[in-house]
Amino acid sequence: MQENLQLAKNNMLKREMVFSEYACKSESGIYLKKDKEDIRPIFYRDIDRIIHSAGYTRYIDKTQVYSFVQNDHITHRVLHVQLVSKIARTIGRSLCLNEDLIEAIALGHDIGHCPFGHKGELYLNNICKRENIGYFYHNAQSVRILKDIENLNISVQTLDGILAHNGEILKNKYEFNNSKTKKEFLKELKNTFDTDDYSKKIIPMTLEGSVVRLSDVIAYIGRDIEDSIKVGNIKREDLPKKATKVLGNTNSKIVDTLIKDIIVNSYDKPYLTFSDKVFKALIVLYDWNYAHIYKSPEANKNQEIIEPLFYKLYDSYIEKIKINKIDDKNLYDFIQEHKEKNIKRLVIDYIAGQTDNFFLKECEENIEGFNMKSLYNM
Repeated sequence: MQENLQLAKNNMLKREMVFSEYACKSESGIYLKKDKEDIRPIFYRDIDRIIHSAGYTRYIDKTQVYSFVQNDHITHRVLHVQLVSKIARTIGRSLCLNEDLIEAIALGHDIGHCPFGHKGELYLNNICKRENIGYFYHNAQSVRILKDIENLNISVQTLDGILAHNGEILKNKYEFNNSKTKKEFLKELKNTFDTDDYSKKIIPMTLEGSVVRLSDVIAYIGRDIEDSIKVGNIKREDLPKKATKVLGNTNSKIVDTLIKDIIVNSYDKPYLTFSDKVFKALIVLYDWNYAHIYKSPEANKNQEIIEPLFYKLYDSYIEKIKINKIDDKNLYDFIQEHKEKNIKRLVIDYIAGQTDNFFLKECEENIEGFNMKSLYNM
């Protein structure tokens, strides 16, 4: 039986024989702690652990761009990570990289996103600064959830790719640092919590990590346009011609153009790059999206109400813990399970893990006078 299992494992690894010299093979995988033998290669096992995690389950009701929109076709976080995974695997397969590692990073990269997307992230970061407990960035929080909160044994390469992803930064040369050690990764993780904006300095230890970082942008830039058209925030004819004449004016065309361009210009190279023409068009479109989509009233609907709720809910939890009167079983169990950790940071963890609707229900339970129905009637 053991011999057959080993043969099966060898069959799973045969595909790596055709990998690029710049790919990260399974034999290079590093765990933070010893793990038992398994038929699955290390990064394939990471995928399974991530999709079975509680954090992955909670993707389903977390904001991508638009909250409080009654439209079943609007992108939520759960769809976004799947789109990133598909795009990244297309690029990875074309460049002969490790698709298992790519998929693991892609599916786990946004697990640390809190309720109401990047705006919620900003509010939690402000609370962390007020409480002198460091900073809150969703990429580091994703690692914290997988590594410390759920205590899953995920490979260093996968966690590093998650930590290094930053879809808010555009550049035309995505490199990797294959000499980075486990110790250096852990130091970077600590620095991300301790130093403001430190994550912007991080370079992934694998080219697969760079693929996911780039694919994050490709996955959302056109999709956010389609969502914005669906909710009536913009019209297709509003898009900047300087960008659309190069990239196209639909998500399908934009994704197709960007994927093909990155493959053609990055093939057999130790980095990823666009052509100058496509990269310049991408910058124009990104800047336009930021001004007309992400800063729009529709994308920021009800935030004047949501922002103070983050502070009030945090303060309510802290007060209940302080006086030892936690009447919420979910919060009580969470605190008991992780009570050896910093309580203030633990409350941040608890809020960050909530879905949009659970957050609002918790506000109803803990904040006097708040009624979530009022947000949908405005």
